[in-house]
Amino acid sequence: MTRPLRAGAAVTRLLICRETRGDLPLLACLAVVVLMLTALCAWGPAFAGGQEDRALRQRVDAAQSQAPLISVSTTPEVFDTVPPALHTADLLDAGRALTGRLNAPAARHVTVTGGSYEYGPASLVSPRPPGPADTSAELTVSHLPAARAHLHYVNGHAPADHTPLGTPPQIGLSQASARALGVRAGTRLTVEFAKTLGVQNAPPRAVLLVSGVYRTTAGTDGFWSGRESLDQPSRYAAEHSAGTVLAVRGLVGLDAADSLAGAGVGGPRVTWQLRADLSGPALDRARALAGPLSHYSADLSAALCQGADPVTGDLGCRIEGQATGPLLVTDSLTPLLTAFASQDRQARELATFAVDALAAVALATVTVAVRLLLRRRQSHLRLQRARGASTARLVLLRCAVAWPVVLIAALLGWAAGTALAPTGTTGSPHPAPAVLATAVVALTVPLLTWLAVREPRGPGRLRRSRRNLAAGRRVVLELTVLITTATGVVALRSQGPDGILGAVPVLVALTVVLLLLRIYPLVLRRVLRGTRRRRGAVAFVGAARAAHDAPATGLALFVLVLTLGTAVFGGLVHRTIDEGLATGAAWSTGADASATVAGTVTSAPGAGTPGIRTALQHLYTLDLTGQADGAVISPVAVVTVDPRQLRALAPKSPLAGTLLSRLATPAGTRTGVHTPLPSLLSPDLRSRERAGDFTTTVVPAGQRPVNVTFEPVGTLTTAELHDPLLGPVTARIAAGTPILITTAGAEHLIPPQASGSTVLLLRSTDPATAEPVEPVEPSALRSAAAGALGPSAQVQVRSETLRALRTDGLTQGVGTVYTVCSILAALSGLLALVLELTLTSQERSRTTSFLRTLGLGGREAGALHFLQLLPLAAASAVGGTLLGLLEPRLMAAALDLQQFTGGPGQPALRTDCSLTVALVAGVTALILAAAVTETALARRRGLGAVLRLG
Repeated sequence: MTRPLRAGAAVTRLLICRETRGDLPLLACLAVVVLMLTALCAWGPAFAGGQEDRALRQRVDAAQSQAPLISVSTTPEVFDTVPPALHTADLLDAGRALTGRLNAPAARHVTVTGGSYEYGPASLVSPRPPGPADTSAELTVSHLPAARAHLHYVNGHAPADHTPLGTPPQIGLSQASARALGVRAGTRLTVEFAKTLGVQNAPPRAVLLVSGVYRTTAGTDGFWSGRESLDQPSRYAAEHSAGTVLAVRGLVGLDAADSLAGAGVGGPRVTWQLRADLSGPALDRARALAGPLSHYSADLSAALCQGADPVTGDLGCRIEGQATGPLLVTDSLTPLLTAFASQDRQARELATFAVDALAAVALATVTVAVRLLLRRRQSHLRLQRARGASTARLVLLRCAVAWPVVLIAALLGWAAGTALAPTGTTGSPHPAPAVLATAVVALTVPLLTWLAVREPRGPGRLRRSRRNLAAGRRVVLELTVLITTATGVVALRSQGPDGILGAVPVLVALTVVLLLLRIYPLVLRRVLRGTRRRRGAVAFVGAARAAHDAPATGLALFVLVLTLGTAVFGGLVHRTIDEGLATGAAWSTGADASATVAGTVTSAPGAGTPGIRTALQHLYTLDLTGQADGAVISPVAVVTVDPRQLRALAPKSPLAGTLLSRLATPAGTRTGVHTPLPSLLSPDLRSRERAGDFTTTVVPAGQRPVNVTFEPVGTLTTAELHDPLLGPVTARIAAGTPILITTAGAEHLIPPQASGSTVLLLRSTDPATAEPVEPVEPSALRSAAAGALGPSAQVQVRSETLRALRTDGLTQGVGTVYTVCSILAALSGLLALVLELTLTSQERSRTTSFLRTLGLGGREAGALHFLQLLPLAAASAVGGTLLGLLEPRLMAAALDLQQFTGGPGQPALRTDCSLTVALVAGVTALILAAAVTETALARRRGLGAVLRLG
């Protein structure tokens, strides 16, 4: 009994080995697909995690180069002892004690870059600024250790950190500041500081010694961004008197604060700057920081502060033995991480579409490969069936041949993907998708084998009944696909993509293919009617065979449509983002550059720079009352502009043209209290007051309250509200706040507000022609902005903003995902197309063979092959292009591309026409190349082969 079993097992093994050798080409196709899928599952998540980490580090590093994202500041109490004392060195070294209040994992990702301090602007008593242009001067005293590496002293030396007892503290000035003040190394400055309320009756004075004059050194680390006042002085109009204030900033040594405290000067604002270290797995480190930072301020206060002062109500804190005021934690990292998380989520959703399309194409390739394998083994399967082999035995035999190849390919792919995957990133290989992909490929083999070798149903059904049953099944399948696709699209538009809804583009592609399979045979039959009247038989036979073979080529059509549609969709996303970045950069800066400062500030007289046009905008927050019904609308963002300045700055701007035609008043017209101010309203403000003017009550300094009237002369359109000229101002307005734009004459009636903002738009022009020039020098724009609005202005340059947006890792990561998935889908689709054409070539060759036995020439045979495949090429091109253009419109609600581009609204979808034409031409050329190959192979057949096929 054992011997027959062993003999049977040996025969089975021999049969498996023989069939494996015969099926090696198709098994290699299966192995390639499985290897690709499992390698992607191992490599893709780690690579995507690395891209996300790089994108987050870019944004955090860029933000930290402008200003510290995390800082702790306080004001030390110098009058709690007699005499007043301040131990600056001990206080500035307390940074590690502050970071120690974070938990251990978070504290490892935060480093203290050093402590600094700064006094408020003090009046310079002597020497007086030379020349009549500056009526007074202000000096800001700062201790900034990080600046030493970016300075070079050309005269004198840097301020000493430890000065001898009884000598004045030392200060260093820039060349421009020293020139503006008319001082040099060795000059003594007498400075008057603000008095401390409740302690002093008169402002204290101190003497500072100019130890040296420095010049700044160029650097690439962005240190000088936002610190231009250390180099260049600024001038601005005095608030309560005529004239100009010269504002300069100087650097002092470590113990200058101790000396100033001894002279009765109140404590400076001490700041400890904390730097987040997101090297390596940046997303993981960011998550570890987010929680502790949310309650960091409360933890510091609980650990270092006691009860509130009974008079002021402020907490009394103590750091390294020094009494200080309340601790203020500034956390700009958490909002940055929140914004990045939203953008990262959108990037993952976009990547899901490409990944699902690649998986669908790979599955179709597997299906075609298994079908072709079974077609080649059809005669053997029939013979084995006739000899008594059961269905289960035949299925297991096919599995025994294919499954080892699939398993080995999966292991090799996983090993290769793991070896190539970058290490030290947030992402890690995903074994579950790899196992699922391997299982799907492995189960496809027994399923299709069972469908091919199952026992036929008993006789008794007529052919017509079977045709009706097949037609009914097809209708049910098509309706199911249509309903599922519609449901998926509705769900996608309502709740956004997720793991399941990401497959909706595949369903849309399947729906397009089903529609094509219904439509293009009808078109071919209409063509067929026209070819019947012609003399030649080639066109008639080619159209007839194409119409007959349309259902058989459905899988090839699906692969081509999905591959082409995904590539067109990726090109559309890339083109839309690329053009939207330019719009977003223009919106954020308004012109070539913009400068923003808090409060209402007037531009310094004579601060204009040759070759640079400017336009000033002031933002106020007011409560308006409608004259018609008396309803109070609060708050309202009131923007004052000079229409002529805006028109000169942007001659082609629709908003500037509207403002000039509606708001401009004749030159020399004086705006009085009783003169209504012409205004343009946002639609939401106009809807609250359909008719009538608006009034507000203001209190000018030293005068009685007056009513200011705004007279609406028009409503701003959406295009005008989205004009880049309003971008920097809109960024300072809370979402949903109504907007009113009026003339600059209102600035004389509305008192300055500390809560408002001032925006200066700058554009570089040719001094001779006054036309805009490119490229724009960022340093010139920054210098002009700082000279006009003072040292505290925040300057944004459009070219720098656009460069940062285009090099953003998240945007580049989306493009990389679509490029990789499109290439792999194209290669897999090419393999599927070759296999599908090989699978259906026998029918086309049989038709050609019949006609050749009837005298058809070689040229006519080539034309026949061409005509049989031409409809497939045309349908693929039309369907793929339609799918690539249709998907973004169907999923518009889920495609939040504004996350990547910025700007006032969603960027308009832009089709990459050149890429679409190239893809369509490539698909068409591929199919036509297949026709040429089939023709060449047919010509090489001898007469015997032709007769056997016929």
